[in-house]
Amino acid sequence: MQAKKTLLAIALGAATLGASAYETEYGNAYADIKLRYESNDTEGGTDAATAVITDAALGFETKDYEGFKALVEYEVVLPLVDEYAPEDPTFDPVADPEVKEWNRAQISYKKDGIGAVIGRQRIILDGARFVGNVGWRANEQTFDAATLTYSKDDLSLHYSFIDQVNGILPKFDADTTNHLLNAGYKVGTGKISAYAYLLENDDTDAFLDTYGVSYTGSTMADDIKVIYSAEFATQSNDDVDATYFALEGGAVVSGVTLALGNETLGSDDGTYGFQTPLATKHKFNGWADKFLKTPDSGLSDTYVKAATKVKGVKLVGFYHMFDAVEGSEDLGSELDLLAVKKIDKTFTVGAKAAFYTAGDNGADTTKMWLWGQAKF
Repeated sequence: MQAKKTLLAIALGAATLGASAYETEYGNAYADIKLRYESNDTEGGTDAATAVITDAALGFETKDYEGFKALVEYEVVLPLVDEYAPEDPTFDPVADPEVKEWNRAQISYKKDGIGAVIGRQRIILDGARFVGNVGWRANEQTFDAATLTYSKDDLSLHYSFIDQVNGILPKFDADTTNHLLNAGYKVGTGKISAYAYLLENDDTDAFLDTYGVSYTGSTMADDIKVIYSAEFATQSNDDVDATYFALEGGAVVSGVTLALGNETLGSDDGTYGFQTPLATKHKFNGWADKFLKTPDSGLSDTYVKAATKVKGVKLVGFYHMFDAVEGSEDLGSELDLLAVKKIDKTFTVGAKAAFYTAGDNGADTTKMWLWGQAKF
């Protein structure tokens, strides 16, 4: 069975990599192919994980007709080396099981600043802290939804009704009645956003309402670009409530970005931690993914980051210090490193690592990735 999967993955990758984007009078066919190595060595009872995974997204989008387009996209995720949970529970986890599914299937409209999308779609709002596609994982998160947008001059408005969340792990697909409202307004070199994300699980009737506001901007001081952002949100249901805030400040000097920040996901007296169930969580609180669920005691993440580009290679580094909001528990620290090179318009290669050191509890974890990607 493993040999068949390997042969199928190799054949699929070779066939697609040998092709070019194909345009017809009706629209464009496209492909996004990835091959990735990932390891996860977490101290504990299970063995260190090794995964080599192919991911192929093949799609077709029609040409514009009076503002209307249709798009379909099928995704195949196949492991070539599957020494990881959930494929084999004796190993540490890697969140990329074998998947074959329609990733997107939508009809869209866009004209005179008015937009609409109906069907299975990708939704990313602001920096994906509350709503995102989890694009880092092989099987991205999409939504069965109806979306309306309006954009004119400095104003942007967004509303989505979500009937189903298609998560990165198919067993976590959820029937929902979610309403996402987001408004943005550009102010000088910055942008202010206000949002309301009203989430309800149809199976359990559990709901979670989040309201917030954010501002991101920059200014020039001689040859130095000063960057800054701030965000505040509240979250509640019938039983709990918690607050969220994030602050970041930094500068871009001679092509090098340096920043210091803190993100705090608050706690309700140690009984509940602020949650972001629709977020691209891997982007925040460390790439080792130790805090995909906020602890009941909350999470304070103080970090420094640096980014630059050397000979076409993008370099990024983070150092995180994690602490509980309620109580004095040390939740550990983490060093994250990234190098990405875009070879040309088609091919990209990259390497990435996360080194988590446990605090008062938890387990030391080292994760590493190597990948190549081709877009046609």
